[in-house]
Amino acid sequence: MTKAGSTLAAAGAPVRAVRLPRRRGVELSLLVLAVLLSVYGYCAVGLARSGTVPPGAVGYGAGLGVLALFAHIAVRIRAPYADPLPLPIGVLLNGLGLVLIYRLDLETPGDRAAPTQLVWSTLGVGLFIGVVLVLRDHRVLQRYAYVCVVAALVLLALPILFPAVNGARIWIRVAGFSIQPGEFAKVLLAVFFAAYLAANRSALAYAGRRLWRLQFPTGRVLGPILTIWLVSVGVLVLERDLGTSLLFFGLFVVLLYVATGRTGWIAVGLLLAVLGAFAVGRLEPHVGGRIEDWLHPFATIEAGQGPNQLAQSLFAFAAGGILGTGLGLGHSILIGFATKSDFILATAGEELGLAGLAGIVLLYALLVERGYRAGLALREPFGRLLAVGLASIIALQVFVIAGGVTGLIPLTGMAMPFLAQGGSSVVTNWAIVALLVRVSDSARSQYDGREAP
Repeated sequence: MTKAGSTLAAAGAPVRAVRLPRRRGVELSLLVLAVLLSVYGYCAVGLARSGTVPPGAVGYGAGLGVLALFAHIAVRIRAPYADPLPLPIGVLLNGLGLVLIYRLDLETPGDRAAPTQLVWSTLGVGLFIGVVLVLRDHRVLQRYAYVCVVAALVLLALPILFPAVNGARIWIRVAGFSIQPGEFAKVLLAVFFAAYLAANRSALAYAGRRLWRLQFPTGRVLGPILTIWLVSVGVLVLERDLGTSLLFFGLFVVLLYVATGRTGWIAVGLLLAVLGAFAVGRLEPHVGGRIEDWLHPFATIEAGQGPNQLAQSLFAFAAGGILGTGLGLGHSILIGFATKSDFILATAGEELGLAGLAGIVLLYALLVERGYRAGLALREPFGRLLAVGLASIIALQVFVIAGGVTGLIPLTGMAMPFLAQGGSSVVTNWAIVALLVRVSDSARSQYDGREAP
């Protein structure tokens, strides 16, 4: 046979399908490492404080390991092509958060938060498993976009009926049990924003009037989503929950930019954020006080009243240096009542140092990057916007909280994902990781070259 004939024969031969690696073994190995690091931290705290390994170390490690194993089995069964990194990152951050809270509990024997946080973490992993097993296709959520937005608005409005806590109405407290509905509302609003923008992306990008290099959509298209956003932010302003307001605003602008591809929306969003912050700071005393503390963190020291929480946080970061004082050997408990929640990052900065803090931030950055990667790999707009929105929620939270406790921006009172004390927060963040796992499974499985039976 001639060379040309061989080429034609080869061209006509069927191409063997290539199957993508599922990488579940990689995920399991990383989970083992995450559990071992968490147990090591738990033991390090006990050795530093009392010179002995804590008696509950084995139980803590076994409990965290069982939760991680069940979550891994759910992913292996229902999402075999999922990204292997989000679940181990969630386990490591959650485990480290439990270690830091346990370490702070040793300073406050009458107010122990670690056992409760462990219960909430178990519920969060249970929700992760439920979402992965039940939600077999993320596109189903698109059908319930308006149900999600109604539920989100109801959840946001409920705390108005309850007394304020630390100057903000963001909690529902009944018989000693408390939840923060805004944490759940952010996921529901992300689903609604993604569904609406996916359905109207062409009209948002190409219809309407052009003004200063920015294509403004018609009111009929932009009006509904803008109204929902304004109502949600307005309710949060009434509740003095400015952190979540800023989160929703950032989420809205990011998804609008992703849906339209218009960089002008970023500039408009930044301008509106500055104007809104200035107005609220002038009109709301609670917010104005936080801005004053941010501008003058050492004013109370100069006035002879002692350091405030932000000043104590800055002292903690400074004391940590490069490598930290060591787990259990810091003094961040001096920050006060918000040590285990708003300012828990200060404990990590003091006892793990700049190196440990950089590692924690890199874990968050990697989790966000994997969410963006899954979104970019999808071919359909709803999944792309949903993945970007969920990853952006984590990115915005980390920026706002880390910026607040380091003095970069005013404090907002939000909880650091997975690390800080807060049941509603940890449960919601596990739901976000579950949705990112589901989306990443869809993104990779669409490229799988499985042969037809």
